[in-house]
Amino acid sequence: MPSEKNQLKRFETGENFYSQHYFGAHPVNHNNQAGYVFRVWAPHAQAVWLVGTFNHWECSLLMEQDEPFGVWKLFTTEPKEGDLYKYLVKQADGKEVYKIDPFAVIFEKRPNDAAVIGTIPAKKWRDGQWLQQKKQEDHFQQPLNVYEVHASSWKCEEDGTPYTFQKLKEALIPYVKELGFSHIEFLPLMEHPLGASWGYQLIGYFAISSYYGTPAEFQDFVEACHLNNIGVLVDWVPGHFCINDDALPYYDGTPQFEYTDSVRAKNVRWGSLNFDLGKPQVQSFLISSALHWIECFHIDGIRVDAVSNMLYLDYDEGPFTLNDNESNRNWEGFYFLQKLNAVIKQKHPHVLMIAEESTSQTQITGTLTSGSLGFDYKWNLGWMNDVLHFYEMDAKFRKHHFRLLTFSFMYRMNERYLLPLSHDEVVHGKRSLMHKMWGDRYKQFAQLRNLYVYMMTHPGKKLLFMGSEWGQFLEWKSDDQLEWCDLEDTLNHCMQHFTKVLNQLYQKEKALWVLDHAPEGVEIIDADNSEELVLSFIRKGKKERDFLIVLLNLSPIERKNFTIGVPYSGVYEEILNTELKEYGGTWTAGNQAATSKEERFKQFNHCIQTIIPSLGAIILKPKKLFI
Repeated sequence: MPSEKNQLKRFETGENFYSQHYFGAHPVNHNNQAGYVFRVWAPHAQAVWLVGTFNHWECSLLMEQDEPFGVWKLFTTEPKEGDLYKYLVKQADGKEVYKIDPFAVIFEKRPNDAAVIGTIPAKKWRDGQWLQQKKQEDHFQQPLNVYEVHASSWKCEEDGTPYTFQKLKEALIPYVKELGFSHIEFLPLMEHPLGASWGYQLIGYFAISSYYGTPAEFQDFVEACHLNNIGVLVDWVPGHFCINDDALPYYDGTPQFEYTDSVRAKNVRWGSLNFDLGKPQVQSFLISSALHWIECFHIDGIRVDAVSNMLYLDYDEGPFTLNDNESNRNWEGFYFLQKLNAVIKQKHPHVLMIAEESTSQTQITGTLTSGSLGFDYKWNLGWMNDVLHFYEMDAKFRKHHFRLLTFSFMYRMNERYLLPLSHDEVVHGKRSLMHKMWGDRYKQFAQLRNLYVYMMTHPGKKLLFMGSEWGQFLEWKSDDQLEWCDLEDTLNHCMQHFTKVLNQLYQKEKALWVLDHAPEGVEIIDADNSEELVLSFIRKGKKERDFLIVLLNLSPIERKNFTIGVPYSGVYEEILNTELKEYGGTWTAGNQAATSKEERFKQFNHCIQTIIPSLGAIILKPKKLFI
């Protein structure tokens, strides 16, 4: 381990990416005495005391300051494993405030927030085969189908308490595997004091929320996922932090983790404080946190929340301060994100870095040398907003807004996209995905199946929020479990079955993912049929014969003897029809295989005829080609 002086220098210069190994509470043997050493960064504090259950929260343990670096340190034999502790900080103005340990790895259960003295036990991992496989794969050419989960509201015990990770290992993993998702993505699991924040108001950047279980239980959960060929992603919030007075805000009485400019520091939209992303010590803190989750818990990727808030000075709802040249670029945030991705990719090139970002002014994905931020994927929020707006619309108006459905094909190569139907779209009065769909209940289910086919066949990786797989009608409630009773209803049960079949089809058909980010991965058949409201396109694999034909009917009228162009003469069979009875529709059998005829259709020399159900979707695959 580097010397103490070296670690401090690297922390001060923004290059200590394992700062949690130095700061916090650590067991040591000093002068043949077993005890703990505590270190905390508070450069402008007048004094800092260690207080806890071991000294009845009294000011008996005064820490010493290493003045050049602003770090307070204490070795003591009084605490023992399991004790609670905080720091009593006499701030720059003389005010004394109890503060959490920013580097704690365990906290007591909320709403209390004292740190717990303890370490994360070393684990003998059994997921080596999974990790090796991921290192050898090009994830851009692999399926990525994410099931997004809020850990405490997926399922609860009878008394309303959430499943711990031990119970989630027994219930969630088999469920996700059965439905055919490739990854689970959790809303933030880091320690947070208020469940209503869903985890996006963090206090503990190195601690899993004790509300969900222990670090060891989460390690076991991730290992079990990997042994079942399921990846694990976690949301992470490096842009802003919880404003609670006993957490990070104005830790030593001065702007320490936040910006010095009070306007830039305050996040009005979320009632939080923004990290000063240009401060080297903050960079060390945050990058250490990201690596901690990757290395300690073997997670497969990080979804970085609210990237736009880190990129633009005027993104917030409140007042803002522009640059001297009146530009709105937050250069500290821009370079921090580049640095974050550079460090992660240098150490763990196979780990996925995903950005939740809502603008088009900055290149988010791609290589750092190209000037991008260096993320692997960007959430395509434009696609999500346009498509949901279209599906909500009364069918009689859709022909005037058909471009909402097709516009994403115009810019699909601008970034490497992930298509999200996430938690943000089923809360705060936005209604569930099922409830958004136009028409009566039968039409809503038909269109939900249609929507999922469009998402699964559109270029880009996929994400679906929990409960949406069976068409839960009620909005998501973060303080209660999903409406599992829905599955007693035939249509909900059929919808869940359809999602499973569609997921399995996605996994099986390389044409749906191997060329997601290549121009040749998709060819439009007809994106101009706004009168009949039918969209048709081809998804292509690397081999000439590996392709699928997708037809979406967005009208409540069945399209009989519908003609489309096909690339080759041959026989085309239907491999998915959303209107089959087993999925909740009315058809007892699908379309017969269609033989092409030599007839010009746009750029194609051959065409076929088929039937597309009202508000339905079908996928065709070549059975025999004459080439």
